[in-house]
Amino acid sequence: MTAGEPVLLEPQVHGDARGFFVETYRAEALEARGIHHTWVQDNHSRSTRGVLRGLHFSVDPGQAKLVRCARGSIRDVIVDLRAGSPAFGRPTVYDLDDVHHRQLYVPIGFAHGFVVTSDVADVVYKCSDYYDPARERALAFDDTTVAIDWGVAAPVVSDRDRSAPSLQDIVDSLPFRYPT
Repeated sequence: MTAGEPVLLEPQVHGDARGFFVETYRAEALEARGIHHTWVQDNHSRSTRGVLRGLHFSVDPGQAKLVRCARGSIRDVIVDLRAGSPAFGRPTVYDLDDVHHRQLYVPIGFAHGFVVTSDVADVVYKCSDYYDPARERALAFDDTTVAIDWGVAAPVVSDRDRSAPSLQDIVDSLPFRYPT
């Protein structure tokens, strides 16, 4: 299974004294950037400062995401899980917020998570495949070999995320391959 590369999308924000207008989804604009998916599910989470969600990924066939922070701010993190990738196991960090309205395309083959850096954050994202708990996997947010700087001393984490395995524990079961 192969996957594309992550893409940070920077939309044009039209703002004035009344507020702002931003186009949050346009299929042809994504296709022009090499993002070709039929989005089948939209998700919305609300969390408070310090809540950390992730790192999550899906297998068989996998799930791409188009992530944005509609309210507040988050530190968004992806980890390349594609065997043979020069960036395998390395995190990449993006700041997403309701000021710049950046969106992050997370392709299949990457674990994804975020921590809330504002009082409250609403994170909304499109998915290329339906959520299926049987195909959902996780990677430890605090894996020392991945070494993510979340920027939060004591994140609030679910029991499921707290008990997620390390990259070393799952590396042999990952189905993702870097295109050569």
